[in-house]
Amino acid sequence: MSNYVIQADQQLLDALRAHYQDALSDRLPAGALFAVKRPDVVITAYRSGKVLFQGKAAEQEAGKWMVKRGADPGKRQERETASPPLEHRLEKLSAIGSDEVGTGDYFGPIVVAAAYVERSHIAKIAALGVKDSKQLNDEAIKRIAPAIMETVPHAVTVLDNPQYNRWQRSGMPQTKMKALLHNRTLVKLVDAIAPIEPEAIIIDEFLKRDSYFRYLSDEDHIVRERVHCLPKAESAHVSVASASIIARYVFLDEMERLSRAIGLSLPKGAGAMADEAAARIIRERGEEMLETCAKLHFANTKKALAIAKRR
Repeated sequence: MSNYVIQADQQLLDALRAHYQDALSDRLPAGALFAVKRPDVVITAYRSGKVLFQGKAAEQEAGKWMVKRGADPGKRQERETASPPLEHRLEKLSAIGSDEVGTGDYFGPIVVAAAYVERSHIAKIAALGVKDSKQLNDEAIKRIAPAIMETVPHAVTVLDNPQYNRWQRSGMPQTKMKALLHNRTLVKLVDAIAPIEPEAIIIDEFLKRDSYFRYLSDEDHIVRERVHCLPKAESAHVSVASASIIARYVFLDEMERLSRAIGLSLPKGAGAMADEAAARIIRERGEEMLETCAKLHFANTKKALAIAKRR
């Protein structure tokens, strides 16, 4: 989808509003003066004077207004591939953040969490020492996560190993799994906080926004409004860092549960310790037991089989 931005003065903004009067939308993004929705173009005018054109006819429509101002379209337009700009700083918005853990761990599930942090709770959550879960040790996660979960609405989705392995064998890439899990988690949280609507929904980027939504084409319910896929999103809003911590907390709990069921402390990550643990499971419980606790397509499975045969 093409995106173009022009800078407009008040006279041009008034002209735009009048021209598209019949297609003005009642739903406005944060910081917007007005929005226009037509089948082939969506136009959003912001308080800063920026006007964003999106859709098949974006270049054509933007070009009309740049010509009317006597501008050189080649110089005036700014191509954009990200989500529409937020005119307030992201960190100050009431927002939902979404993040996942477990994708690089041989043992254990994938866990996606989403957390809604409204403006009035941002300072309180930040004061808890919230940061990306990768920067916190397990003890800190277990201390901070319950306080976050008591304070903010949240939702969690766990993809257990048997289902992960079924999806993987069907040919589904892990990126699509994550897209499905993020969307399903967002659906749960958006429904839970309704009629409240977040000013932004921020996903820690693992795919570009367009690719993310392509993976969701077969889903019955898709959260689309105000969704932004941002790299290092945990630094953009405390809600993403909160979701990261909640996801890690649930992942740790799931790992402890699996370890009890297997009768062996399952290591995190996908290194040599995972190879050794998997080999021991094969020897003591049989290869089929890995189906219940591991991501079988990882190279660890082949290494573990080789280790088990040698001993």
